[in-house]
Amino acid sequence: MTSWVLGEFVEEEPLLEAARTLRAKGVTGLDLHSPYPLHGAEEALGLRRSTVPLVALVAGVGGAVSGYLLQWWTVGIDWPLNVGNRPPHSPPAFIPVTFELGILFASLAIFLGLLFAYFEFPRVHHPVFEVEAFRSASIDGLWISAAVGRTEADGVAAELRRLGARSVSIVPGEGAP
Repeated sequence: MTSWVLGEFVEEEPLLEAARTLRAKGVTGLDLHSPYPLHGAEEALGLRRSTVPLVALVAGVGGAVSGYLLQWWTVGIDWPLNVGNRPPHSPPAFIPVTFELGILFASLAIFLGLLFAYFEFPRVHHPVFEVEAFRSASIDGLWISAAVGRTEADGVAAELRRLGARSVSIVPGEGAP
């Protein structure tokens, strides 16, 4: 079973140092919670580069290619019409639809990818919300959370206290983080 250990810090640097230390000790499932962006948080958590731009590129190119092929097939092969003495396959006429389908596919891939794959929505509740003091994470609190096994929770909590956490809470939970 998974438990979450929450630690509240007063300043940014001890919070980031706690994240680095816990990550070096092999604690996985670390996350930082802050009302504003923290410089160095990605490095402290060991996050890799985002794959969102790659998803957008692949979907955008796929949309553009599908838009172009659809127009080429319908106008040039399946139903050729001589309109204004234009050739059946006229690439300049296909540019607007090709561009728009590329944009549409890329934006839908980003939206749906973020919604379901990256953020794991729809998830309406997380066990860390049970800690009343955690409400300060959206106002002025600096928090670190670690998803650990129930047997490791006390050790991680003691380590957070040693690293200077103002308060430490252990939240029992079920399932994967």
